[in-house]
Amino acid sequence: MITQVRGKLVEKSPTEVVVDCNGVGYLLHISLNTFSSLPEDENVVLFTHLSIREDAHTLFGFISKTEREVFKLLISVSGVGPSIARTMCSSMTSEEIQNAIASENVALIQSVKGIGAKTAQRVIVDLKDKILKTFNMDEVSLSVSNTNKDEALSALEVLGFQRKQSDKLVSAILKENSDASVEQIIKLALKSL
Repeated sequence: MITQVRGKLVEKSPTEVVVDCNGVGYLLHISLNTFSSLPEDENVVLFTHLSIREDAHTLFGFISKTEREVFKLLISVSGVGPSIARTMCSSMTSEEIQNAIASENVALIQSVKGIGAKTAQRVIVDLKDKILKTFNMDEVSLSVSNTNKDEALSALEVLGFQRKQSDKLVSAILKENSDASVEQIIKLALKSL
């Protein structure tokens, strides 16, 4: 219904802004990323999403169409409401969210306040294909560490270790050394297994 708001920034806080459009002040709920990207001058253009519930009509504002699209995809997942989606958009950039979903990084998504393990997995299952298609992402170019992770897991499996146990360990290793080579991952994993 309301897709963008252009006007004078009247009030600004990390969670919401008021934009005056020809004498009408619109209250928009925003993410921290949008807040930090707001221009210094008074004139702003924010892309919006109107969330309608039985008890409230809430307008959310975004600095970019990409952030709005990611937000809309997130709220389409069962168990993820507008406030959790906004928290996610505040915790990570749109690109980080896209990469986390596309590379199936459950731990990163679960690190957002309000998202449990099941919801994180549901976000990935529901949105991975949409994210890859909508944002024209190529699974191969997602992340080198993902390829390294797969190679390290295969090698550990060949060495006789269970994939499930190895997967947790390799994920933890990559969290601390994101640019580790396959050999480094395997060496560190072998020390811990």
